[in-house]
Amino acid sequence: MISWEEDIRNACQTMQKGGLILYPTDTIWGIGCDATNEEAVRRVYELKRRVDNKAMLVLVDNAMRLETYVEEVPEIAWNLIEVADGPLTIIYDKGRNLASNLLGTDGSVGIRVTQEAFSQKLCFQFRKPLVSTSANLSGEPSPAHFGEISDAIKQGVDYIVNYRQDDRQKAVPSHIIKLGKGGLFQLIR
Repeated sequence: MISWEEDIRNACQTMQKGGLILYPTDTIWGIGCDATNEEAVRRVYELKRRVDNKAMLVLVDNAMRLETYVEEVPEIAWNLIEVADGPLTIIYDKGRNLASNLLGTDGSVGIRVTQEAFSQKLCFQFRKPLVSTSANLSGEPSPAHFGEISDAIKQGVDYIVNYRQDDRQKAVPSHIIKLGKGGLFQLIR
């Protein structure tokens, strides 16, 4: 069994080369890559057999990073992040400094500040945002734990994190809120 540090180092090296990883997040297992690398993002869409006009979310380790990747962070976002009692994905109007094929057709981007120790450390060490999309083929149910991830997904990534592969605890999805101009607030999930 390799250490956390080795797992994180291997995952970072893979993503720095444009590779895809399979990793545990603060919700479910995800397919990840460098969220600023358009070619890596394209590979995720291909692996999932998903049309690239369906945006994927981004994971960061710290709320202060939002200002780098979002044109304007509404005041309410800071409050929501502070009081969230579980994983919270917020969809912001205009993403920036990210792969263009990661953004919604309207330029929006979903970002979650992870509070889970492993994915937070991974984001911190990588020093860039990570794509975080469910580890399933498009149209199939999201896996509840590592054991439910299909071989097609496992064989399609360049590195599989060892941490939490034996964990069979059912993951809880994040809440998703869309924020817009003029205080627009829409609960999606």
